[in-house]
Amino acid sequence: MTQKPNKPNLEESLTEISQLIDKMEHSELTLEQSLDYFERGINLIKHCQKILEQAEQKVQLLIQNNNQEELNAYGEEGNNEGSEANETNNN
Repeated sequence: MTQKPNKPNLEESLTEISQLIDKMEHSELTLEQSLDYFERGINLIKHCQKILEQAEQKVQLLIQNNNQEELNAYGEEGNNEGSEANETNNN
């Protein structure tokens, strides 16, 4: 297997992991080939985890920079304010 000099992006990594799994499940591989594929898969999974952790950190920073504790679901921005006002008026 040849490895790309640049690290693959998330989508490329997931595609390669899927291909490795398919080869391991449907091909007759030697033990050494299977171990090589398994090792490559583990490295790709670790790479994906790192990408996702970085994305999560970026989202957290963006939320903090907007002075918001949490994000509202799409389309709920105006609904929460109105429902809180209605609850106050009803009590």
